[in-house]
Amino acid sequence: MTRKRGHEQLVRRYEGNPILTAEDWPYPAHTVFNPAATKLADGSTLLLCRVEDRRGISHLCAARSYDGVEGWAVDPEPTLRPDPEHYPEELWGIEDPRITFVEELGKYAVAYTAFSRGGPGVALALTQDFRTFERCGLVMQPDDKDAALLPRRIDGSFVLVHRPATDQGAHVWLSFSPDLRNWGGHKLMLAARKGAWWDANKVGLSPPLIETPRGWLMLYHGVRHTAAGALYRLGVALFARDEPWVCLARGDSWIFGPEAIYEREGDVGNVVFPCGYTVAEDRDTIRLYYGAADTSVAMATASISELLDWLDRNGAASAPG
Repeated sequence: MTRKRGHEQLVRRYEGNPILTAEDWPYPAHTVFNPAATKLADGSTLLLCRVEDRRGISHLCAARSYDGVEGWAVDPEPTLRPDPEHYPEELWGIEDPRITFVEELGKYAVAYTAFSRGGPGVALALTQDFRTFERCGLVMQPDDKDAALLPRRIDGSFVLVHRPATDQGAHVWLSFSPDLRNWGGHKLMLAARKGAWWDANKVGLSPPLIETPRGWLMLYHGVRHTAAGALYRLGVALFARDEPWVCLARGDSWIFGPEAIYEREGDVGNVVFPCGYTVAEDRDTIRLYYGAADTSVAMATASISELLDWLDRNGAASAPG
């Protein structure tokens, strides 16, 4: 039974959630969560899931579905394994991927968290088929994560969205590169608020930015530390197309949070964590694929036009800190 709530429902859970669990895996796995997502050339959907084994080390594994909802075919073995012999930054696993198709390269760029003794950093890999990968190695040093590449250059540079954590806080930044390996020109994109706000402690990119005629739509997670632990929820903001560091609107309230039992109970309770989305043929409906309580994969739907309309009514260019 679904409880009626007073707030506007912008993100709608799939009734058959969760859509993937460790029980669906063809080899031993502890948990399956935080999937990247993309549409392939044949119209099918690929999820690149984070799989945690029983040692606690994560790798990435692909699941494919013709309709993006059911009938998932999971790769019989890990699709992208940690390679600490050649990439020591992957010693303790690779986590939380985001996928962007870069037309200029004719390849998918996978940004993921590489977990080393020094902490989590951002790594990149390129692929055409999700069978073989060209690693670019570590591109953002620890402590940094929640990264995704923009699908096209801005002013001649590739652009990476990422979330470094420093003594000054955990905020979303942009960095620029001519070649995907050398990065600079860093710009603050979205800051965590202060005080009692739902996103007061840290913020981070959720799925890759969604390009719309009005600008880059960002779905981001905000974290509030409570007496019961961290609480992860989803917010929305809009940035200028040609100057993605310029915030046009940011909603004050969260739009999606852990309410279902599979989101509230698991290895890490009270977490909804989207890392991927696909856009339907109507170019408006998006399917969000998210990790639920760091334990399973779930899906929800939303409308780009509804999100933009909500921001028009509930967003401001500069939110109070």
